[in-house]
Amino acid sequence: MRIGLYPGTFDPITLGHMDIIRRATPLVDRLVIGVAINRDKGPLFSLEERVAMIESECAALSEHTDTEIVAHPFENLLIDCARDVGAQVIIRGLRAVADFEYEFQMVGMNRALDNSIETVFLMAEARHQAIASKLVKEIARLGGDVSKFVTPPVNTALKDRLGR
Repeated sequence: MRIGLYPGTFDPITLGHMDIIRRATPLVDRLVIGVAINRDKGPLFSLEERVAMIESECAALSEHTDTEIVAHPFENLLIDCARDVGAQVIIRGLRAVADFEYEFQMVGMNRALDNSIETVFLMAEARHQAIASKLVKEIARLGGDVSKFVTPPVNTALKDRLGR
C-alpha cells in the first residue's frame, strides 16, 4: 500500500489545500492529512475542529477516488510522523518561489534524518496560488469575503468563530 503524508496546520483548510489533496490522491492508496499541533501559531480553530473540517471536506473525495483519506494530528517531527503512519512519501504544496526555498531546506533536513522517505512537490493550480490560511483568516477577521478561498462550510465556520 502506498501511503502519503500531507502535513500542515490547516487553520482552516482552504481550496488550495483541497486542490493539493485532490491531485495527491492518484499517487497513493492512503493519504494521511497530518494536522500539526503548533501552539506557537495560536490557531483560530482547535485541533478537534480542524480535524473535523478536514474529515468533512475530504469524505466525498475519498469515496470518489477510492483513496482512503484520514486526518492524523501530530506534534512531533514531520519525519517521525511519516514513520508513525507508514508513509513512503511526504506531499508538499508549492504556491510560489518563496515556498520552494523553505521547502528545499526541509527536504534536505528530512533526507538527513531518513533518506527512505521521499518528498513530492505539487504546484498549486494558478487560481489557488495566492491562497494561504493566514491571509484567509486575516481577510475574514477584517470582514472581507473569503468565499473564493474556502468551501461554504468552512466559510460559515469562520463567520461563526469571528462573530460575523
